[in-house]
This record gives sequence, C-alpha cells and structure tokens, in this order.
Amino acid sequence: MRKPLAERPLTEPHPARLAPDHPHREGILSAHAEALATDRPGYLDPETGLFVLTAGFLARRGTCCGRGCRHCPYEA
Repeated sequence: MRKPLAERPLTEPHPARLAPDHPHREGILSAHAEALATDRPGYLDPETGLFVLTAGFLARRGTCCGRGCRHCPYEA
C-alpha cells in the first residue's frame, strides 16, 4: 500500500534529516535540486561524496524503507 507523502515540497528535507543551520545545506540542496530537475535517482553529497537518493526517487518507490533517508518524502 502506498503511503501518503509528507505535506512539504520534495525540494525540502525534514529538518531532523538536514538541519536549517547545517554548514553544507546550500550545496546539498543545490545538488538535490539539480538531480530532481534532471530526473536522476540521486546525487553525490558535496561533503562526504556518498550517493544520496532524491525525494523524487523515493516518492516513486511508494513506500518508506525506515532507514532515515535525508530526503525521505514520507517523514511527517
């Protein structure tokens, strides 16, 4: 069963997953927005170099995996 999406834009991560005062927030959100705009499943984190899935990719999956993804679109 599909879960409902959280009531926030896919471009805005839950504050508990990416704090508003995170020192790399601007670069992270920029990389995420570019990946969303080009329909890529994710992007390389500008700080760690790790691959991070986009909210768009996670929303199309239809369910939360429960692993605390940065851009989880299901987190309330």
